[in-house]
Amino acid sequence: MDTTHEVFNQSTPLADYNLFSGNQAMRDALAFNAPTLDTTPLQALGAQCGSAAMQTHARLANVHAPELHTHDRFGRRLDEVEFHPSYHALMAAAVGAGLHGSPWAEGADAKGHAHVRRAAGFMLFTELEPSILCPISMTYAVTPALRSNAAIYADWGPKLASRAYEPALRLWRDKPGLTMGMGMTEKQGGSDVRANTTRAVLEGADAWGQRFAVTGHKWFFSAPMCDAFLILAQTPSGLSCLFLPRVLPDGTHNKIEIQRLKDKLGNKANASSEVEFGQASAWLVGEEGRGVPQILAMGSMTRLDCALGTSGLMRQALSIALHHTAQRQAFGKPLIEQPLMRNVLADLALESEAATALALRLARSFDRSGDAHEQAVARLLTPIAKFWICKRGSPFAQEAMECLGGNGYVEEGGEGIMARIYREMPVNSIWEGAGNIMAIDLLRALRKADTAAALAQELAPAKGAHAALDRMAAALPTRVEQMATELEARRLAQDVALAVQAALLYQSAPAAVFSAFCDSRLDGNWGQTFGTLGAATDFDAIIARAMPV
Repeated sequence: MDTTHEVFNQSTPLADYNLFSGNQAMRDALAFNAPTLDTTPLQALGAQCGSAAMQTHARLANVHAPELHTHDRFGRRLDEVEFHPSYHALMAAAVGAGLHGSPWAEGADAKGHAHVRRAAGFMLFTELEPSILCPISMTYAVTPALRSNAAIYADWGPKLASRAYEPALRLWRDKPGLTMGMGMTEKQGGSDVRANTTRAVLEGADAWGQRFAVTGHKWFFSAPMCDAFLILAQTPSGLSCLFLPRVLPDGTHNKIEIQRLKDKLGNKANASSEVEFGQASAWLVGEEGRGVPQILAMGSMTRLDCALGTSGLMRQALSIALHHTAQRQAFGKPLIEQPLMRNVLADLALESEAATALALRLARSFDRSGDAHEQAVARLLTPIAKFWICKRGSPFAQEAMECLGGNGYVEEGGEGIMARIYREMPVNSIWEGAGNIMAIDLLRALRKADTAAALAQELAPAKGAHAALDRMAAALPTRVEQMATELEARRLAQDVALAVQAALLYQSAPAAVFSAFCDSRLDGNWGQTFGTLGAATDFDAIIARAMPV
């Protein structure tokens, strides 16, 4: 075929760059929340996650989706999920970086900032590939709940924090590292886990404590190839938390039958399944009949990861949009120099930095869980970060995709990452408690004196810095007092999130970022879409700060 045209005016792939060193917002948020943190490991992880080689693994792990094998060739139950080798390469990298259990490892206090460092690493890895982080997140979150069974934790705890990844389905003691998942929701209940019908009957007791036979199902059972799970089941005393391993202590496979894998909008590299338990063996964790509060110790940390994950996806979408528009010419100059595009990019940059600031501030509260104020901060910030950051994710991804035009809508090449980001965004808002649940949780929290006091203390450093922030901060306590029903709980969650984000930006970001955020989000100088910042905004400073390279 004769050559018909020359290909030009296409941007280069955003690859082989350091995600951490190019993320000024993250580095400043870390300096604010963890001033003594050694960021050397994050520099190394940023280079690894920005490499073209790892980007290829991310693409392949999504293109070649997990495959379920229910039976072997002879007709025996197998119940195993086969993954592409790139999935295992990504898992090994995430585990090797300590994104699962490093804060729980003995001596891994990172000068008191272990959870913040792990949170930043989780965000960096999300930019590379978010869906494999489901088992990573659950393994991280399981420790507080699992400690309630000292015998199981003594056997499993060290290997849940190990940086060795072993995908084979084998007895726990024969593996160098372990992963864990959870199973709570059922067909008839969803978020209303108290409607669960799965039953657990006491079989006896052994070295791991009370052992139950479990019969029932789970409608969403993510990462079914994990080594064990925390599940909820009805015992004679009520809904209880149970530890359910894939391989039993005698080496036989537990009676967990995988019915099918979910065909999801996104999150393609991760296997989410439906399972049935046929007299499966499980051990009690915590007090019988107190399963919901027991497993919520795990849920609060996975909610943190939802906020971290969406923040990471926002940053990656923004980076791709900035990189593309800096190279793409339109109407005689680079897109990034066109006034309306500058408004869009600056607006996206504000949203991304505010999300990063809020998510990392929440992570700091987990590093100081013994402090009464930080306990209240965790109760305050967990629902608002989960609600607001995750709600902003989908419109953010759509706007960033539009910066690339049709190239952003295709599933091919470096810019195909944008389509993957867009499909991934909704899951963090849905998983681990959707928006209404988070808004109600916040309302309940703010009706406690210590949580309300914690909010006032978090907003105090920015008092007098912007009139709109002062007005909102002053009005919040009255709004909580006067809220007789839950009807306006979402608006309250939005406004608390915006106020806290503004106060954090005042302390960690340049004046241009803080003032533009307050003018737009709090003072009404903003429209209904991204790209409607006021003309007085310092677009040059905001965009320059956000550039990834």
